[in-house]
Amino acid sequence: MTSPTRGILIVDLGAQYTQLIARRVREAGTWSEIHPPGRALEAARQMDLSGIILSGGPASVYSEDAPEVPPQLLELGVPVLGICYGMQWMCRTLGGKVTPSAEREYGKTEMTILRPEGVLMGITGETTVWMSHGDQVEKLPDGFTTYARSATCPHAVVGDAARRLFGVQFHPEVSHTERGAEMLRAFLYTVCELPGDWDAGNIAEREIRAVAEQVGPEGEVVLGLSGGVDSAVAAVIVQRAIGDRLHCIFVDNGLLRKNEREVVEEAFREHLGMDLTTVDAADRFLGRLAGVTDPEEKRKRIGHTFIDVFRDEASRFERARFLGQGTLYPDVIESVAAHGGSTAVIKSHHNVGGLPDDLEMELVEPLRELFKDEVRRVGRHLGLDERVLMRQPFPGPGLAVRIVGEVTPRRCELLREADHIVTSEIQAAGAHEGLWQYFAVLLPVKSVGVMGDARSYEDACALRIVESDDGMTADWSYLDRDLLQRISGRIVGEVRGINRVVLDITSKPPGTIEWE
Repeated sequence: MTSPTRGILIVDLGAQYTQLIARRVREAGTWSEIHPPGRALEAARQMDLSGIILSGGPASVYSEDAPEVPPQLLELGVPVLGICYGMQWMCRTLGGKVTPSAEREYGKTEMTILRPEGVLMGITGETTVWMSHGDQVEKLPDGFTTYARSATCPHAVVGDAARRLFGVQFHPEVSHTERGAEMLRAFLYTVCELPGDWDAGNIAEREIRAVAEQVGPEGEVVLGLSGGVDSAVAAVIVQRAIGDRLHCIFVDNGLLRKNEREVVEEAFREHLGMDLTTVDAADRFLGRLAGVTDPEEKRKRIGHTFIDVFRDEASRFERARFLGQGTLYPDVIESVAAHGGSTAVIKSHHNVGGLPDDLEMELVEPLRELFKDEVRRVGRHLGLDERVLMRQPFPGPGLAVRIVGEVTPRRCELLREADHIVTSEIQAAGAHEGLWQYFAVLLPVKSVGVMGDARSYEDACALRIVESDDGMTADWSYLDRDLLQRISGRIVGEVRGINRVVLDITSKPPGTIEWE
């Protein structure tokens, strides 16, 4: 694919943070594409290339399994920024020396600025950065100089200003690096001289054109509408591209939040005027989940069942060769190795993993390369209602991945009622502002309680309340004590079958936001 504007090539060398680099670059108003080393040179030549960022990675540059990066990337005449492993590879390739560190440097580190230039333009004194490395550059290549150092890393930032080649031994893309965003902007604006003109309007126009081209003048799309922001924005993009040849299908799989079906039908059929069919498939889904406790098996069965339902419904439309989905970039990153790279698989998603080999429909995924914040900006540009845009994310498999253990009608109803109490109380208190997600999880744990002077032996549920910008990383949030007490009291008092409420205080990483 040829990029629609001047942009940055991000070479994925295996870091979990690679997608976060892309997000930070786009936040700064610059288009970016991620490609693995094997496709990097070809992609660079196809792009209107303004710069290259080499990501971090888990390997050592001198190990046998080190990613093979084309050295020609350093000869294209564009600025290059190497991050962590990317810096080490660049320095070693250009004649420097990389050796194991005396001690692994991990976490927040104070860094001293020596030269407030290049990627450190405007940054002086000391600043906190996030280190994560076991190797370090011992000897710099000819032409390079040191721009910053830490107590244990003598070459924390290096560069050759004449060739516009820079390297940082830490991760500027993570929020723990205090001025990391400034450093990336300095690279984009000062070093690469980019205008920062990539915005929601450009994204929307690009995706609408791409859908129109993919589907053609007569093709029809069946789109799975969940009611969340992702599928809503995807539906509007497809509708703008092909008009009434879009047919939305909402599947009531029995795993929805309370009143979800009614909300979706009102918002999309009545307010947006879309062709919407509601399919009641609760018995079908719950039947296929009977006896299943493994989370990956749950996701796969739900994914296969979704496809089966769509196949049945799509048969009503003769030219519906396309299946529309609201797949996001984080879904892809967490499900498969990104763009063929070496990023570790974390979990599968129903809309990107486990699709049957004989699927007779071609996928239309206009949001596949976008992050959640970009999706919301695009939706706002397209005029979507804020109530739809700002709904908290809800997983495609629904309550099934918030019920740890077997999914049964009774357990679904227990969680549905508990979750409704959590969301309604948090929203009523105005505490939802700044939260990414807040929901209940039903645990496969029974405990003894005392209710009405009698012994009880019932289920437990956990409260998962997190703050995040994009869902890739998250911190748990501690609500007001009185609010937590009110939520707990209502769940135990009103949801017959739950007698204990606990609070999940795990950040992502090491945990995930969803429990399964």
